[in-house]
Amino acid sequence: MSMPTAPQSTVADDPKARELLRQAFEKTARWQPDFKGFTADLTVNINGKETSGPVMVKGPREVSVQLGDADVQKWAQEQLGMIAVHRGPRTFEESDGKYSLTMEEDGHPFGTKVDIHGSNSFYRVKDNRITQINRKMAHPGMTPFAFTINVEESAVTQDQKNLTTRYTVYYYSPTDGKLNNVESFTDTHVRVGSSDLPATRRIITYENGAVVVKNLTFTNHKLV
Repeated sequence: MSMPTAPQSTVADDPKARELLRQAFEKTARWQPDFKGFTADLTVNINGKETSGPVMVKGPREVSVQLGDADVQKWAQEQLGMIAVHRGPRTFEESDGKYSLTMEEDGHPFGTKVDIHGSNSFYRVKDNRITQINRKMAHPGMTPFAFTINVEESAVTQDQKNLTTRYTVYYYSPTDGKLNNVESFTDTHVRVGSSDLPATRRIITYENGAVVVKNLTFTNHKLV
């Protein structure tokens, strides 16, 4: 049985779980520690409506997007911020390694379950890849929500690291289990110097009673 996850958790850490997750973490592609950022031209196409402009990405909180449509610009900035969070250089100890970790072999197709105690999260790991992320979010003044990310496909970079190319996110209510939305992501990348930078991102989602397809296309990449 898995232990319940709670912020005050004092669950004993399992060294095997820690090693399993560490290996998957270290096989995940990230920008190199001395990465300074990049600039590119971005075209966003949402169900056929296009807008274009320059972008600069230096880190998760240093993202500049200039598009003609303010709403699309805000959305594109959030997407690039999310990419920078996931791809930014960091150590295992700075992220999931700071929690107590336990594991459970339950025969799941996506691999071993790893509980990250104190973070309201559990992952699945298979073949040195994180294949699934489950997380519950609850912030003061905000409706609690939960999500599951299933990693469906990934590429291997020149540095022999795993770089996710296709994943689906299921958003649901942790109180009643009701599914609120599904977003399907397909990413491609381009190698510039020793960095794998975003080339395209397609997101298929559901908004206001209709399926929406959003494309981001990056060209003219330059390292900062």
